[in-house]
Amino acid sequence: MKMDVQILKKRIKVANKDIKADVVIKNGRIVNVFTGDITKGDIAIADGTIAGIGDYDGEKIIDAQDKFIVPGFIDGHMHIESTMLTPYELSKVLIKHGVTTVMADPHEIANVAGTNGIDFMLNSSEDLPVDIFIMLPSCVPATTFENSGAKLTAEDLQPFYSHPRVLGLAEVMDFPSIVNLNEEMLKKIVNAKLNGSIIDGHAAGLSKEELNVYAAAGIYADHECITLDEAKNRLELGMYLMIREGTAAKQLKKLLPVITKVNSRRCMLVTDDKLLDDLIAEGSVDHNVRLAIKEGLDPVTAIQMVTLNAAEFFELHNLGAIAPGYQADLLILDDLQRISIDKVIKNGKCVVQSEKIDKEVVKKNKSSKELASRLPKINMKKLQKNDFEIHLSSDLCNVIEIVPNSLMTYHRVEKVDINKGKFNTSILKDQLKLAVIERHHSTGNIGLGIVKGFGIKNGAIATSVAHDSHNIVVTGTSDEEMLLAVNQLKKMNGGIAITKDKEVIATLPLVIGGLMSEKGYLEVQKELDILNEALSMIGFDADFNPFLTLSFLTLPVIPEIKLTDMGLFEFKRFSHIKIEEQSIG
Repeated sequence: MKMDVQILKKRIKVANKDIKADVVIKNGRIVNVFTGDITKGDIAIADGTIAGIGDYDGEKIIDAQDKFIVPGFIDGHMHIESTMLTPYELSKVLIKHGVTTVMADPHEIANVAGTNGIDFMLNSSEDLPVDIFIMLPSCVPATTFENSGAKLTAEDLQPFYSHPRVLGLAEVMDFPSIVNLNEEMLKKIVNAKLNGSIIDGHAAGLSKEELNVYAAAGIYADHECITLDEAKNRLELGMYLMIREGTAAKQLKKLLPVITKVNSRRCMLVTDDKLLDDLIAEGSVDHNVRLAIKEGLDPVTAIQMVTLNAAEFFELHNLGAIAPGYQADLLILDDLQRISIDKVIKNGKCVVQSEKIDKEVVKKNKSSKELASRLPKINMKKLQKNDFEIHLSSDLCNVIEIVPNSLMTYHRVEKVDINKGKFNTSILKDQLKLAVIERHHSTGNIGLGIVKGFGIKNGAIATSVAHDSHNIVVTGTSDEEMLLAVNQLKKMNGGIAITKDKEVIATLPLVIGGLMSEKGYLEVQKELDILNEALSMIGFDADFNPFLTLSFLTLPVIPEIKLTDMGLFEFKRFSHIKIEEQSIG
């Protein structure tokens, strides 16, 4: 919010009742996130900031009609690219769900396009109805065990700290670099500290002893907990706990029992990665609050976790509460249990009423198409069907098993079918072929593996969304189907494709870096609906999202076993392994 002496004078005069407020909200029940109380009083707003709470008169009156008033919601950790929308289109979806602020980590587009990707996110997220703050990607690439489109050093990141919407360094996921005192990683951490910035974490699979190292490095938050013990360890060591409920990773129900009256102020609710269809159907962190309340959490505590707690961790001292001096980002709720939103007020202006957005607040700021033209295209070598062949001398293999609604996988050692020395997919055993094709530098790298858990009976699924290096990942029942799906992605310059009976039956083009669509969110939703309908045609009927699940099978910093363009990767050894295994255990 802009500030000068005249603005401050006006605010003080409004607070002192010398002049009328611009806007006054009357007859509401105010949820006080500082005390937990629900109070009465007029909310006086001057130039988009709350000037006072009490008995006020204003040029414009909003009658809250005895409904609940809460601060605008904050998603403390999310990736815009995972929604497959541009920031402009995403803001139209989020604001309807009461999300007025997000902390976005653009490491997806940065892995594709480096600093140009960060510039794209910053430039295309200006002057939107949602405040989009950026946490700089700390690990591009995520590891040295894969090929990404770019490499970002501490020097590359340094200039971005001067940007007013850059808050810090995002999810430091390369723990080995920290514990082994890698100079480049330590320099990124030190630079963030010297710039007075926040650092958040990605501590998947770390023990409490390893967390000591992590926290000693100055990393004070994490969203990768999947067990109560992991959650307790983080809280005991003074870290903030980000409880994640997105599309592929759903930990909220499991982790809620860790929350107490004492530690709740160290907890946040975040989405991390959530696809558009789920955002539209369920919502963003408003869904997380709703679910937490349904599971028994006190409503005010749940609201604190997406307002004041997040604002305080990210040192945004004018956000997250309803009090004098705070930005007038407010939600008027019909019901505190169901978090049913009647109005959304952003910077003192009503921008959403009865789920309808004020068109004046969603005018395009800059052409995403023009900005996206500077980003790289798909750059991969021409493929042949035999590129997907897995040659074996033994039928005992390391297999990736999907864990539904989790980013983790199980490392299984199983017997597979072999024909003439080559792996044969098995519908009966649910063993499909998995491939990761390097798509940034035309290296020709293809990582091959075996995956189970998709339950596909016929065809293939391919996507250029493949965390975090975003090469192309494909799984299918035959080499022909896989080749067809990958070639379709190349034609579209990225996206998602489904094939069956050697035909492409559904696509979703993502022409912006192979990650985001240039279309409106309603058009993207229609394309997603077609993709979801096509899933049943290839035999998929499991209760998890196969697109996001597939895209995380390439992330080597998550246990237990993944696949990169350089081959099968085991998290425990933190190294590549062979597909064949000589003995179980």
